[in-house]
Amino acid sequence: MARTHKAWAVRTARDRTEAPARARLLDAAEAVFTRLGYGPATVADITAEAEVSRAGFYVYFASKEEVFRVLAARVRDAFLAAQEVPGVDTDDVRAVAEASVGAFVAAYARHLPLLGLLEQQARTDPDVAELWREIRERPVHRHARYIRRLAAEGRARPLAEPLTLARAVGGMCVEFARRTAERPGIHQDAVRDVTALYLHLLGAGPARRE
Repeated sequence: MARTHKAWAVRTARDRTEAPARARLLDAAEAVFTRLGYGPATVADITAEAEVSRAGFYVYFASKEEVFRVLAARVRDAFLAAQEVPGVDTDDVRAVAEASVGAFVAAYARHLPLLGLLEQQARTDPDVAELWREIRERPVHRHARYIRRLAAEGRARPLAEPLTLARAVGGMCVEFARRTAERPGIHQDAVRDVTALYLHLLGAGPARRE
């Protein structure tokens, strides 16, 4: 879970100056899609939710289909960003593990309702299918590269092949994210437990406890 990712999008000058309106539209679109479903949702529903005019919507997005794909990309990048640990000593394996696990669990829980729609649309939309593949695979492969680097530096002794380990940890994070989405109060305990299991599999020692 390395800190190597950079911002995913290169925004235009208009995007930079009007980013709040675009972000509001994206948040509104996610809320509308998860509430109504992909098929019934309309541009009018999104603009009403965002309190933005239809003309304002078309400044940023050409269609409902496009805003949905941008949302898919935003979810992908939220998961990649969870692997970054600003303010954490990247030489501290335990601190990096705890911070990145916590960020990933929170991001997955936040976007959980949308993820089901993305999986459904991926069956019929090739562009969404590619984004869905990236959502599932890019964080895992990046995590595997991080594990390999730790092993090469002698800072970890993984108990499984790095890609297998990365998939296992990702699966644990997803399971606990689903649980925390239902019961937000268990988030801290979930992060503690997943981190402890991760560090054991990584061969980096037990997680720190308060």
